[in-house]
Amino acid sequence: MDALEKIQRQIQWNRLIAVVEEQAQTMIRTAFSTTVREAGDLSAGVFDLQGRMLAQAVTGTPGHVNSMMESVGHFLAKFPAASMKPGDHYITNDPWLGTGHLHDLTVVTPAFRRGEIVGLFANTAHIIDIGGLGMGPEGRSVFEEGLYIPIVKCFDQGVPNETFFDFLRVGSRTPVELEGDVYSLCACNDAGAKRLVEMLDEFAMDSIDDLAGYIFDSSLAATIAEIARLPRGTYSASIKSDGYEAPVTLRAALTILEDAIEVDFAGTSGLSQRGINVPPAYCRAYSCFGIKVVVAPDIPNNWASLAPFRMVIPEGCILNAPRPYPVSVRHVTGQLLPDLIMGCLHQAVPDRVVAEGSSCLWNPPLRGGAQVSGQQAEVADFEVITFNSGGTGARPGKDGLDGTAFPSGVRTMPVEATENVAPVIFWKKELRPDSAGAGRTRGGFGQIMEIGAKGDAEFAVNAIFDRVANAPKGRDGGGDGEAGWVGLNDANGTVLRTKGFQVIPKGRRLLLKLPGGGGMGDPAARDPALVERDVADGLVTADAARRVYGASK
Repeated sequence: MDALEKIQRQIQWNRLIAVVEEQAQTMIRTAFSTTVREAGDLSAGVFDLQGRMLAQAVTGTPGHVNSMMESVGHFLAKFPAASMKPGDHYITNDPWLGTGHLHDLTVVTPAFRRGEIVGLFANTAHIIDIGGLGMGPEGRSVFEEGLYIPIVKCFDQGVPNETFFDFLRVGSRTPVELEGDVYSLCACNDAGAKRLVEMLDEFAMDSIDDLAGYIFDSSLAATIAEIARLPRGTYSASIKSDGYEAPVTLRAALTILEDAIEVDFAGTSGLSQRGINVPPAYCRAYSCFGIKVVVAPDIPNNWASLAPFRMVIPEGCILNAPRPYPVSVRHVTGQLLPDLIMGCLHQAVPDRVVAEGSSCLWNPPLRGGAQVSGQQAEVADFEVITFNSGGTGARPGKDGLDGTAFPSGVRTMPVEATENVAPVIFWKKELRPDSAGAGRTRGGFGQIMEIGAKGDAEFAVNAIFDRVANAPKGRDGGGDGEAGWVGLNDANGTVLRTKGFQVIPKGRRLLLKLPGGGGMGDPAARDPALVERDVADGLVTADAARRVYGASK
């Protein structure tokens, strides 16, 4: 390939990124669920006819993107590309064929040019309610967790499958939002397909095969080159989760080979009877992300760039849940995986990793009305989820980020958006002083949140929190972040369970103290001016500055 051809391929690649980003933005603009519209809990991408992901939108979460990358192959196994027609849309929320739990809908749509299929678009979005027990860990099988949708057509040549939509609406507490989200997902794929055809016309391309070959070859070669720069060897680490019935330990042995990285999760805790189990695709998704952000962060994320990362997930462990184990809140366990992977890579490339962070989202599903209080209900029925985060771990050269979602990457939802769609009030949402782990670079700060129903009416939370019994660890002498806390705002400081359905009594509010990120390096080496700044900002108390950092005042 000569220089001019390489330039043209790069232009086409940039155009392809614009196509999938418009695909994602269409979903955000048209989605009914606040989880998509406000938090960006989604993924979008374009695939070749073999089901290999060429490009993903900049907007999206690793758990969705990297799981979705596997899911398109399952769609093609049931509906081969040759059988697809213009206007067809296919859907599933199967946790083992999609992104790990029933609350994620995945839609696949063919793109046609001049009567010939030229590519596939896929997306995933987290929806508010899919029926069953609701989003939470209480289910003892996937069948209790909500409406289970196999891979089916939701649109047949542009005509909605009314039988499908009848089942969908009747099985959800939020039928309007759910149906609207399905239409949104289909519309976003249509937007991507339209732009792809325009791109092919502009560049006089009959297919995307040659471009796909260029993307895959370049990405694979670049990833292998980055792996070759790493020190060979096997590096082991472990991390603890609060679990549900008992604490959970995740273990990994990461082996750096000449042209691949293998991760073996032998020694990881066994399956849970509750919904904190992780389907294998979701385990691979976040494990690959943990490797990629350290080893090859600048290489595009696609089928080829992820191919050298291989996982061995033993049967019977919590990271390899088989059907029909409950998996509703698989993220509580799965989002610890990047920290686990970085614990391994810290031994090989210590200057590239961050300290442990709050990791798992603190996204409380809230419910109220007659479904909680019966005839004594003082508010209308509601079901809502709000996304929030603690602090990220310190970086080698910078402090951690405050109240920021890592590794999921979703946005914190504005309290006004949640208050607009449900009868809840956020009485407090502020950074949590002294929650960041101390260090030469400190961790990010967690948050304090106080949530109530209007009129301080009774409501319920389906708690899905972690990092309460196991605080985020610092690295290289850095201090641990502050652990999380879940309870009521009463004078006694009543403590609630970190997982499971619980009623907040009338006159009381839910109080959450989100974890802070771990620090990195000796706290004594921190620039005194930065300590003074944090004290002046009210983020570090004067007592902690003296005690932890040795400040003179």
